[in-house]
Formats: sequence, structure tokens, C-alpha cells
Amino acid sequence: MSTLRAPRRRRPSLISAALAVVVCAAPLPVATAAEAPPDPQLTSRLHDLVQREWEHRLREDPLLATSVGRHDYDERLPQVGAEDWARRAAADRAFLAQLREIPSDHLAPADGTTHAMLVRELEDRLADHRFGAWQMPINADSGFHMGLARLPEEVPLQVVPDYEAYLARLRALPRYFEQQTAALTAGLERGFTVPQVTLEGYDATVAAHVVDDPTRSVFWAPFADFPVGVPEAARERLRQQGRAAIAEAAAPAYRGFLEFLRDVYIPGARRSIAAVELPEGRDYYAHLVRHFTTLELTFEEVHALGQREVARIEGEMRQVMAQVDFAGTLPELFERMRSDPRFYVDDPEELLRHAARIAKRMDGELPRFFGRLPRLPYGVEPVPPHIAPKYTAGRYVPAPVGSTRAGTYWVNTANLPSRPLYALEALTLHEAVPGHHLQIALAQELEGLPEFRRHGYLSAFGEGWGLYSEWLGKEAGFYTDPWSELGRLSYEMWRAARLVVDTGMHALGWSRQQALDFMAAKTALSRHEIGTEVDRYISWPGQALAYKIGELEIRRLRRQAEEALGAAFDVRELHDVVLSQGSVPLPVLAANVAAWIAAERAAEE
Repeated sequence: MSTLRAPRRRRPSLISAALAVVVCAAPLPVATAAEAPPDPQLTSRLHDLVQREWEHRLREDPLLATSVGRHDYDERLPQVGAEDWARRAAADRAFLAQLREIPSDHLAPADGTTHAMLVRELEDRLADHRFGAWQMPINADSGFHMGLARLPEEVPLQVVPDYEAYLARLRALPRYFEQQTAALTAGLERGFTVPQVTLEGYDATVAAHVVDDPTRSVFWAPFADFPVGVPEAARERLRQQGRAAIAEAAAPAYRGFLEFLRDVYIPGARRSIAAVELPEGRDYYAHLVRHFTTLELTFEEVHALGQREVARIEGEMRQVMAQVDFAGTLPELFERMRSDPRFYVDDPEELLRHAARIAKRMDGELPRFFGRLPRLPYGVEPVPPHIAPKYTAGRYVPAPVGSTRAGTYWVNTANLPSRPLYALEALTLHEAVPGHHLQIALAQELEGLPEFRRHGYLSAFGEGWGLYSEWLGKEAGFYTDPWSELGRLSYEMWRAARLVVDTGMHALGWSRQQALDFMAAKTALSRHEIGTEVDRYISWPGQALAYKIGELEIRRLRRQAEEALGAAFDVRELHDVVLSQGSVPLPVLAANVAAWIAAERAAEE
């Protein structure tokens, strides 16, 4: 997760033309300035509706409420039965109807953007409900049960009432798991499931929480070490209640889900991998392409763009290959990189030290590129062992708003022969700074935006910024070693190849093996990581398209600003503009940058 912009290198005209087509294909979901002054009554109606919708959202999703610093519902878990999703859909339809009664051309531009973004969000949620997306609450590298395993890190635990709310959530786990199991069963009955091939070994993410000794559970940690705000007189009572809640609720909930996965869901999951083979699959995949790119693109356009980007990056790779005196083909070079022991460590702590060193180096470069930096720091930690085997190489975990925690850059230290050092600079810049930590921490500190925008995350914007941040590292003095530059290019190729393999597998008849072979031939990712990544794309259709689409648009906008402003261009101002409105659809981002360029040019006249 993260946000935004790109340096001064020029891309070939072919790519520039492709992006011009991509961006122009989408109607701009942002209001232009009204001819008449904004209508105060309509503005008030909008603000009231936005606030009511947000409060409704928090009531319906207590976990979201906790994560954004609202603790009214800390003792609850969401209700996720079929009737609950139907109730939420009815509320969304009502909110959408009310929004459409407010003409956006009578609002100030900023409110017009909020109006358009909430319309789009409600439409997307209603589409998800129509397609039954709630019946697939897991994918190959994540799931509701994994998120719940982070409760001890995600909830406030400072005083006795915090612990009592935490215990209530543990006690609520069986009902929550039963509802999710019912949802997965409904998906099984209509063929709307995660593909079976991606679920090999997935049961380990559940089995880790099936414990006979409550003190071995991840949920026990808060009872092992109390904060000073919990008096000694209450601690033994809370420990006893914690043991009972884990033994009687948490562990049985995971045990029942494990049995369901092994005995029912995985054996019954669909054998096909294409999203278009799901019920209403072609319409569903078209919806996902639109949702994750925030643009009106067809899968054919995305696939063709991916092929062009793959060809372009291959040309850059061959130029760097000449610097390392390698005479073979690119696939042969990748095999050498995968097998050369100098690119790997055999100690998890050493990998973490390398990552921390890169992150700290980039910390020192940030003032050159940003006028505004977040107050919140971040740490570097390993991916938790219960999810690491099927997890990606790294990820950013935001801090709950108002908590005492920092953001966290997770580095996967499992299977060290699959974690090459030549990719670590790109990974770190993407997940930590100037990537996801910087973007998300800044968004949490924004003032004057509706809460749904401060805390929202659009993948095209956030992941586009993450990939742009990898590229920005060149300007910051990283990738000086040709192997590291090949690692960066391999990561960029990875995101370009996603455009090809996601659309290929989900709409064009590609097999899983075709995708594995394509990724192995085009990138230097380890074979293990290629496998986990391809399974992620299969089980999470469309999400992988966000990265390259977003990065290309961000780089285009930077180039546009550089050309328009010339010597007056200031990269820090551009980055601050991009990050100043939270996570926005790409057309809104383009409008924001265009407005800034116009203001800068007017100031020069």
C-alpha cells in the first residue's frame, strides 16, 4: 500500500502512446468547477450523507472501526451471514440513491471528487454483492482467519476494559467462523470457490492455531505480559479468562475450520482457474479489472499493454546484462541468479539486517524528494511463521490509528534460498519508504478529508506508488551494482508480466503452467516465489493489474509536469501534491496534478 510519482527518465514513445490511450479511455470521476458558486444546502447534504455512511460502515465492521481508532465496538466482530450482507447491500443502495439526488455540478470541486469517489465505492460494493464475492473470504496468501490472528497486535490493550473487549472478541470467534464457513459452503454449492490448485498447503495457515495448550496460541501474548495500566489484582482473573477463551472458543473455532478446509472445501473446490469460468464470470472479471485499475479498460487492452511493457523491459535488461559479462540468454541469466549462493544468506537475522540497512539509507534521502514527511515511524520484522510459507516476499502492515504501534515492514525470512539479496532494495523501497509506509502514514495524518478517504486504499494508486517508489530509488542513489539493477528490473518485469498472466489465466485460456513458465522466463524471481505469486493471481483475480497500470500513469504525470514547468519543476512539490489527497482513482490523480501544474504556471506569469 502506498502512493505516487516518478523521476526524469523518458520512456519510449510506444509506451507514452499506450498510456495516453489507457488514461483517455476512462471518464474522469471528478467534478469540474461549478459555473455558479457551490450550493451550501447541497454541500451540507453531502457532508451529512458521507458522515452517516461512514458511521454505518464502522458499525457494520467493528474490526475496521478499531483499525481507524474508533473504539465504540471493540468487543464485537462483524456479522457475515447471508442476511447481514443483504442488509448492507440494501443500505448501500439507499446511500447511493441519496447521493445521486445531489448534483455534483453544484458542489465545490473537492466535494465533487468526494461525491464521485463515494458513488464509485458504493457501486463497486453493490457489484461485489451481486456477484457473491462475500462467499470467497480467502485466497492463496490471505484470509479472514489470518487477519484475526493479528488481533493481539491490532487492538488496544492498555487497561482492564481493553482486555475485557479482547476476551469478548475471542469468545465471538466460533460464531464468526461458522458464518464464514457457511459463506464458503454457499460458494461451493454454486461453483464460486478458490481454485483447488492454489490451496495446496493452505491448511497450515489454520493448523498453527489449533493448540491444546492455550499459552502456545498467538492469542495468549497479551496475558503473558500485562501493561502497567492493568493492576496486579486483575491479572490472574484475566489470565484465567484468557485461557478459557482460547481453549473453549479460539482453538475450537480454528479446529472446526481446519476440518472443513481439509474434508470439504479443498476437495470440493473448483478445478478450473479462470475467473471467466465462475458464475457470471466474464462480467465478474470485467468488474474486477475496472475496480483494481480504476480505469475503463478491457482485459484485451491490459494484456496488450503488458506485452509491450515486457518487451520494453527486456531491452533494458539486455543492456545491464552486458555489464556483467554474461553471454547467454536472459532466461539463462535468471537461472544463474537464482542459483548463485552469493545472492543469498543462510541466517534470517542477516536478511533482516540487510533490509533494515536499506530502509535506513532511504530514510536519509527522503528530504530530497518530499516536503512533508509522516510523524509515524516504522519497524522491520519477519513475516509471522504461521503464514510465511505461502506468503509473498514482503508486505507493509499499517499501524492502527491512535495505537502505540509503529508501521511494520514485513520481510519473509522463510525459505531463505528463495529470498535473493539482488531484489531486496526494490522490495524495501516499495514496502517501507518511500513506498507504502510513507503513503499510508501520511494519509492517516491528512486533515480536511472525509474519513472514508483518509482510510481508504485503492490498489492502482497505492501499488502504483509502490512500484514508482522502486524506480525512484535510482534517483536516490540505489541500484549502483548491476546485479541490484537487474533485481529492480526483474521486479518491474514481474509487475508487467502480471498484466499478461492475470488476463491470460482468467480470460484467455492460459494454464497455470503457462503462467509459471512465462514468469520464470521473464523474471529473476525464485521458483518458490513464482509459484506463490501465480497462485495469488489465480485466487485473487484482477488485483495484480493495479501495480503496473498505476505506476505507468504516475510516471506519465511526472513527465507531464517536468515538461510543462521546466526549470520551475520541483519534485518535492509534485510528490506532496500526489500524496495530499489520500488514495484516489487514477483519473482523479491526473486532474489533481493538472490543477497543480496550471496553478504553478499561473504563478510564474
